[in-house]
Amino acid sequence: MPEPVDYLRTLARARARTGLGRWAEAAALWERVVECNPVNGSHWDRLAEAREAIGDDRGAIAAYEKVLAYGTWSKVEPETTLPGEVDYRIARCHARLGDTGRALDALARALDHGFRDLHRALADEQLEAVRAEPRFGDLVGLVDADGVGRDEGWRADLRLLAREVRRRAPAPFAATPEAAFDAAVADLDRAIPDLDDGQVVVGMMKLVGLLRDGHAGIRGFGSRPDFLRSLPVQFYLFEEGLFVTAADPGSAELLGAQVLRFGGRPVDEVLAAIDPLIARDNDCWPKSVAPVLLRQLPLVHAAGGAPAPDRVTLTARLLDGGTRDVEVAAGDAWAPPAWTVPCPPGWLFLPETLPEPVPPYLRNCGANYWFDWLEDERLLYFQFNSVFDDPEEPFDPFCRRMFEFVDGHPVDRLVVDLRWNGGGNSFIVAPLLRGLIASDRAALRGGLFAVIGRKTFSAAQNTATLIDRHTDAIFVGEPTGSSPNFVGETAPFRLPYSKLDVNVSDLLWQTSWPMDRRPWIAPELYAPPTFAAFRANRDPAMDAILACREHLPGC
Repeated sequence: MPEPVDYLRTLARARARTGLGRWAEAAALWERVVECNPVNGSHWDRLAEAREAIGDDRGAIAAYEKVLAYGTWSKVEPETTLPGEVDYRIARCHARLGDTGRALDALARALDHGFRDLHRALADEQLEAVRAEPRFGDLVGLVDADGVGRDEGWRADLRLLAREVRRRAPAPFAATPEAAFDAAVADLDRAIPDLDDGQVVVGMMKLVGLLRDGHAGIRGFGSRPDFLRSLPVQFYLFEEGLFVTAADPGSAELLGAQVLRFGGRPVDEVLAAIDPLIARDNDCWPKSVAPVLLRQLPLVHAAGGAPAPDRVTLTARLLDGGTRDVEVAAGDAWAPPAWTVPCPPGWLFLPETLPEPVPPYLRNCGANYWFDWLEDERLLYFQFNSVFDDPEEPFDPFCRRMFEFVDGHPVDRLVVDLRWNGGGNSFIVAPLLRGLIASDRAALRGGLFAVIGRKTFSAAQNTATLIDRHTDAIFVGEPTGSSPNFVGETAPFRLPYSKLDVNVSDLLWQTSWPMDRRPWIAPELYAPPTFAAFRANRDPAMDAILACREHLPGC
């Protein structure tokens, strides 16, 4: 065995040559590395990459087999470390060697191991000879939709959807028995000739909803602009009911109104009609999704929740107390900014029209993250709205700056507000967690508060779970939109006939302990959003935190 320092020098040189693309030298160096350390799958992965680059496909296959045996990991590109991805590279190597049978066998293993990108296999020049084999089409499951009839096209999409649910989901029938899922697929298949396209899409959304996977669903309607018509108002479900929190200037009369009836039906009935369309991890998440889905009128109509796909009459109690019917026409485009707070650009946002100052939780919701110092309260308020780096200041240096500020000021309490955070990249949150754990304030009960809500989801759920697991934070607000351990990932595939993008999650995030079966993180201080507080530009969550001046045992 070489001296550790010699090994480390060889490893550093191998990484450097890989970074420079000097593949022959890199391959020779990585061979020396794996001789010294044959149990590290990441080193074998680098050796396989270098061998591929110099055309040594047999050597690359041998190295990739070690990667499958030992596993590999990359924080930069974690998706490249999945077993299905490694099997796919082996298939490419066999195809280049002209061994079609072994290439197809490796491709089959890749699909069994969850290989995600079916369309990459269709376009990959390295697999051109393999694609001519009948078995390839059976494996990939994508059909040529050109020239097929409407019913057969939708049925092909349905077959692929059902197959991908089985292939991708870690536990596809944990929430719904397999027999019930199969029966629902068969029912939809038989009904296709009698359904319009919107109703078929609704049927598919209901199928995916059976998974209890909040990331799952129809993720893109770009190929069908008729599904993208949306109402020019933004709804929100408060404790008192459904209200209009923002509106296009043309619908200004509805700003702040409570919606009592939607298309002539009680709001609760319409919400019940669209509820099966909403995939979820728990029953708090639909409170976030349903008000947004209500805007997408063609789908609400297809689900039986509205009488027409292009306009609806809202019976509303206006801010002046009067009740009237207002007909609202759907616009030509679905506005994704409606997912964000406060509202799409150019719209009227109720809190900004009120005489009281806009509270911090509604002040900079479009920013990925920001903080404020409430000197009189000796409190630092940090709002974390999106788990993505801001190009102006990535999250790591931002966190260093924030905690340097905390150390240099008389801060008694830290507040981490995650209520608007729908997720992003869980791999960037470590600087926040390290700073919280190291902070003297966070070590004291009553020194750290975390505000959570129905939109705290995905990577934000992971962040809340890590705070819950590693600190004594007091949680405030309402339950999170996901569970501490959940199935979730965004890796969509495209249906060949309709060109709709569908997502079925393929990763189990076990951020909490394995015995943690909570449907959500529940707040210690329950402060759900009310319209009374919203209309007064008050924040129930911060009101609860600021009221915590008596420190009782355990509080």
